[in-house]
This record gives sequence, structure tokens and C-alpha cells, in this order.
Amino acid sequence: MHNKFVDIHVLQSVPPSCINRDENGSPKTAIYGGVSRLRVSSQAWKRAVRETFTVNLSSEESAQRTVHIVDLVTAAIIERDASLADRAPELAEAVVTATGVKVKLDKNGQLKVTGYLLFLSNAQVGLLADEAVAAAHEDRAIDKKVAKAALRGENSIDLALFGRMVADWPDANVDAACQVAHAISTHNAAHEFDFFTAVDDVKSQSEDADAGAGMMGTVEFSSATLYRYASINVDALVDNLGTRSVAQTAISEFVRAFITSMPSGKVNTFANHTLP
Repeated sequence: MHNKFVDIHVLQSVPPSCINRDENGSPKTAIYGGVSRLRVSSQAWKRAVRETFTVNLSSEESAQRTVHIVDLVTAAIIERDASLADRAPELAEAVVTATGVKVKLDKNGQLKVTGYLLFLSNAQVGLLADEAVAAAHEDRAIDKKVAKAALRGENSIDLALFGRMVADWPDANVDAACQVAHAISTHNAAHEFDFFTAVDDVKSQSEDADAGAGMMGTVEFSSATLYRYASINVDALVDNLGTRSVAQTAISEFVRAFITSMPSGKVNTFANHTLP
């Protein structure tokens, strides 16, 4: 049996902009077809897609990528039972540790964090909190099987689409049902530099003011027509989400978000809000 795929192809013109920068602050590029083309990384656009999801999806249908999982579970425990507020941080650390994910102090020695970013659905955070509250009420230790099961169920739409890797516990990995290509320009795209100056408003009103600018500098930019591509493995998405109806919603929301989203790099400078 062959898997079914939904492929999305987008042509999108962007005006002068710096959507996605490299370590030098320059627009990212790629050599393709023998010429240098403007590039926007798949990571940058997937982040923009996830942020767009928040407009149309409930919090239970989304996830958060963070090292502060213990803090999220602590808040969820208190939300469920305020009388456990004093014990909530301890219970949260215990239930997160029970999943097999290591917890340590942050670099300032103050907060309990995981050793790497962990992508967890808000529903999974809630399941961990439920087990912590139940253990407290029943005066027992955290059930490791229940804690681990919490990470294997209730995948959110963005988690099901983009996947998750847990180094400490491979059974909690979620294979991504969606692949997003790096966007590249359909043509050779040169970089340009915008030289700017800023006037000191107070200094400029002084009778003794000189003609010099209060600040000056350059910002690099490019403009291009981008080719963008994404592919969704429908059957893998159904497996990740459990039902075809939820998968259908996920596909619809992804297509909407993929088309309407825009990475936010330098957007206040260039206002590059063009749609495909």
C-alpha cells in the first residue's frame, strides 16, 4: 500500500527584506543551478507556521519547545489543585524525571531545566500534571509507566507534523509527518546594502548643533521571487494524531499557515508582508 501525500508548491515575491540572516547578518543564500540564490531556511518558516497556528488553533492543539518543562508542569499542577502549590515544583520535577528525561539546574543554578529543548504538546503537559496530582492525593510515588505514556499520547497538530526527538528515551520520538524545503529564489539574487542615518532629535534643535548624524550604519537586504515547497505524509499524520478527522484539520491548518505565514526577521525595517 502506497502512502498518500499532500504536496504544496508556492511562488512568493518578497520586496527588499532580510527574512532570514546568517551569522554575519546577511540574507542566507544557496548555490543552485550555478548561481547564488536567496534562501530562507526551513526552520525559520516552520517557526513562522507554528506561530500562525496559534491564531486558529486552541492551546490544547499546539505544543511548546522549551527546556522549562518543569515550570510548565508546575503551573498545570497548581491549576488543577491550588492546595498543592508548595509541593508543585517538587512533584513536577519528579513526574518529568519519571519519563526518563534528565532534569538539571540551569546555568544560574536557580531553575530546573531539561538538558535540551523538548517539544511537548500542552495536552501532554496536562497528562503529566494529572499523574503528579493523583500521586500526591494517593500519597504514592509517581508511576513511571503512566508518566512515560503521557509523552506517547495526545500529540498536538504541530508536534505530529514536525516531529520530536528525545535523546534520553527514543520511544518518545515522534516521526515528522511533514517535510519543509528551504525556500530559494527562482533566479540569481544579489545582495545590496542600505546605508542609513539617524538624527538626534534633541541635538538637531540646538543652535550649536553640527550637521553630523546621531547614528549611521548599513543593513544588508535582498529581494526575490521565492519557490517554496512542503510535503505531508497523510498516513503518517493519521498515525501521529490517531484519527483521520483530526489529520484532515491538521492538513487544512497547515496549508493555511504555510501560505499566510512570514518569518519575522527585520520585518519592522522592511514591512515585507507580501502573500503568494
